[in-house]
Amino acid sequence: VSLVIANRPDAAGLAWAKEQGLPTLLIDHKQFSDRLSFEQALLEALDREKIELVVLAGFMRLLSAEFVARFPKRIINIHPSLLPAYKGLDTHKRVLEAGDKYHGCTVHIVTEALDDGPILAQSKLEVYAGDTPESLAERLLPLEH
Repeated sequence: VSLVIANRPDAAGLAWAKEQGLPTLLIDHKQFSDRLSFEQALLEALDREKIELVVLAGFMRLLSAEFVARFPKRIINIHPSLLPAYKGLDTHKRVLEAGDKYHGCTVHIVTEALDDGPILAQSKLEVYAGDTPESLAERLLPLEH
């Protein structure tokens, strides 16, 4: 791991990386007037450190097609659903509302389309009768990491 970047000061991954002695950088998206400026700051940091592979873990911002094009097939995302089901947000709630028996997470290559790239790996767990979105999220987190 060459660099851990977070866009939120309270990101758990940022705190974890600091504890591990990894290089970290906060680029708070709220400090930028638009997505283009935020992404430019990200790209400058990635270029400065000569980053070749980007892994999104808990990064809840959509990246532009232009950003994705800078790292063709070299951006990996961890998504909390068994894609292609439940792209986007609120996956745990949506799984429960649908009455699914299983939930899981997916590691995939990022493309211009939301949660739509080639799947690299998936892990699943059983949905219990008393599960809530919060309990599912808590049980799924170790599989995501």
